[in-house]
Parts: sequence; C-alpha cells; structure tokens
Amino acid sequence: MSVYGPVVKIHPVVLASIGDSYERRNEGASRVIGTLLGTIEKHSVEVTNCFSVPHNESEDEVAVDMEFAKNMYELHKRVSPSEVIIGWYATGFDITEHSVLIHEYYSREATNPIHLTVDTALQSGKMNIRAYVSAQMGVPGKTVGVMFTPLSVKYMYYDTERIGVDLLQRTRVTPSRTKGLTSDLSQVGCSAARVQDMLATVLSYIEDVLSGKATADNSVGRFLMDLVNKVPTISAEDFETMLNSNINDLLMVTYLSNLTQAQIALNEKLVLL
Repeated sequence: MSVYGPVVKIHPVVLASIGDSYERRNEGASRVIGTLLGTIEKHSVEVTNCFSVPHNESEDEVAVDMEFAKNMYELHKRVSPSEVIIGWYATGFDITEHSVLIHEYYSREATNPIHLTVDTALQSGKMNIRAYVSAQMGVPGKTVGVMFTPLSVKYMYYDTERIGVDLLQRTRVTPSRTKGLTSDLSQVGCSAARVQDMLATVLSYIEDVLSGKATADNSVGRFLMDLVNKVPTISAEDFETMLNSNINDLLMVTYLSNLTQAQIALNEKLVLL
C-alpha cells in the first residue's frame, strides 16, 4: 500500500492521451511510456494529465529520453503549476524487467511514484487498467529486489470531461462508430430526459416499497431524504419567472457574443483592404 492510500483516481483525458500515443507510436515499437501528472491527496493520488516520453527498448536494454521528459514537465508547469510528477505509465499487460529500471528514474523525480499499465492491445478482451506502487524486498545487506503492489483504481471526471465521455458512449450504438456534436438545446433536452428517467425509477421503487413488493433499504431511504432536503422550496410561478429571466440573460449574452464575433470578422476584412 502506498503512503498516499490505496486509491488512484484517473481522469478520462489521461486514458485518451495514452491511447492516442499508442496509436501514434513509432513503427516496430511494442509499447509506449510516459509521465503521469496530477495532485497528491492524503489518501489518494489524482491523475489529471500525462505526456508520452520517447524511448527505445530491446531485449537487452532500454533507453529513455530523460531530457525530453524534463523539458516537457517544465512546459506543463507553466500551464498547470499545481500538477506534479506522480509516476509513469506504460502500455501493455505485464510488468517487465525494464519497468524496474524506468521506475528507478521516476523514483528520483517523485516520492513513491505509481506505475500505471494500460492494456491497449485488449489481450483479455477489454482495456485492463492497473496501478502499482513499488516496495523493496530482500535481506538487509544482501541483494534487494523490487515488488510491485497493486492499488485500487477509480475513474472520475470533471463536468467538462463528462461531455466528451457521453459523446464517446453514444458512438457505441452507431454503425459507423461516429457521432457529431449536438446543439446546446439538444443537450439540455437529453439531460432533462435523463433526469426524468431517473425520477421515474425512484418513483417506481418508492411505490414498490409502499405496496410491499420490494424490501425497504435504509441507506436508499437516507439518500432520498438528503436529496429531497436539498431541493429548494419554491412555488411553480416563482420558478418559471426565475427560469425565464435566466434564459433571457443567456440569450442576451449569446447575441452579444455573436455580434462581437461579427464585428471582429468585419474589422479583419477592412484591415486587409
């Protein structure tokens, strides 16, 4: 178990970046490696970003472009100073002898770094994602080895990342495996439909409990009570007034934004005359 805790939280952008680097790998390369960036909390590590690092690997040796890794990290610090090096990733299913050598380098860059493996080849039929932390083992004063201990992996996302995840999920049901972006109004409609479906599920569960068809769950009841208490007490007329006011404000901002863009485009054309 790591000093950070057993949980490694991974954001979707990290997995997308790893998959992209694997697809763009050099010809003949069996795997790609890279640096993991994120934040360290008391009981977990949150992986929010990453970048690939060029390397050459053979049966006898491995060479990693350490200078490239340092330069990339310096550039990332200018954009996101809060993100630090927390470990490294490698595509593939297993931990190799070369992984130990690469892990030694990252041990100098971070305290107790994590090692993330992503099975981009889908050897088990799905993309297995595992996280490890190393620990020395052996007899003091004698030969010391390294043991990789698995950690728990949890997936999380920001609200902005949820949009991309939902879009990728919708491509699963299309024959062409592609899906275009929808308008803002369509997204609001889809969100409202999902909320309506969830409310219908909750109402169905409550009716089954009241009629005796289902057994009451205290944890579910407490969760529903907390949910109800969070809903503000407001009349339907006041809610409609507030909603219409917010919509008018949004439409005004959208109109001003489009007007500004038109003015900028017109100014650029006049300058070129």
